[in-house]
Amino acid sequence: MIADNKDYLHLHFLVFIWGFTAILGLLISIPAVEIVFYRTLIASIALWLLLKYRKRNLSLGQIEIFKIFTTGFLIAAHWILFFAAARVSTASVCLAGMATCSFWTSLLEPLLTRRKIKAFEVFLGLMVIAGLYIIFRFEFNHALGLGMAIVSAFLAALFTVINSKFTRRHNPYTITFYEMAGACIGIGLFFPIYLSFWATEGKLQLVPQNLDWLYLLILALICTVYAYSASVELMKKISAFSVNLAVNLEPVYGIILALLIFGEREKMQPGFYLGTAIILLSVLSYPVINRIKRRKALEVDTIR
Repeated sequence: MIADNKDYLHLHFLVFIWGFTAILGLLISIPAVEIVFYRTLIASIALWLLLKYRKRNLSLGQIEIFKIFTTGFLIAAHWILFFAAARVSTASVCLAGMATCSFWTSLLEPLLTRRKIKAFEVFLGLMVIAGLYIIFRFEFNHALGLGMAIVSAFLAALFTVINSKFTRRHNPYTITFYEMAGACIGIGLFFPIYLSFWATEGKLQLVPQNLDWLYLLILALICTVYAYSASVELMKKISAFSVNLAVNLEPVYGIILALLIFGEREKMQPGFYLGTAIILLSVLSYPVINRIKRRKALEVDTIR
């Protein structure tokens, strides 16, 4: 199957949707933990119905289900920190921190797959650190939010590398179902600790207000179930390189959307945009340099 222009437009539309998630987190009135609880609950129910409709076999073996299920705990922690980062700072700061995800992946993948660390990955990683230093220098009042977003990006990179192993053996939709179910139950187990230390007035806020249900449905059904399912389908036509390159634009779309929707609240000092630009340059350069390196390696092997 060959991709056409409509497929590439569809891909960028999906990335645009993912860039909208931080904004939805700010529009929903309930706290971050409760948001992720509802997001994973609705997504897991929707995925179960989808899998049943497609008559997919959910049996993977107890050990595999347990591994995938507990990976959901990482996803829950990642999303909680992601939405909390936007709350304590801004959507733009949160997305700038999330742009470090590719950097963390470049470090974690060699460690978990036992391959050699590439020199250009170390260089690009230093560029990311330089960008973060500039952001911290000019936006130190948002240091907590940026720090939370960076940890969230690390967790995203970790479960992405873990997922890459699962997808070699199992259907991606089945994996996502068990991960969403695991994330939802993981949050349920976390509730007592949350109530003791962080919950507002020591109680859960599980009653969404006004338009919260609409935003939660958009977050769970469109940003999670639809966007993920559609991206998997597109990967049958579009190369992984093209998909990864487009996904790297998520922080760009998100920051532009945040400026348009929240206006003055999202405006930062010039240093923030300089630091973010350096991080994004590093992120966007990675797949390009990686592809060039692979081509050269293939040419050397052909000559031999």
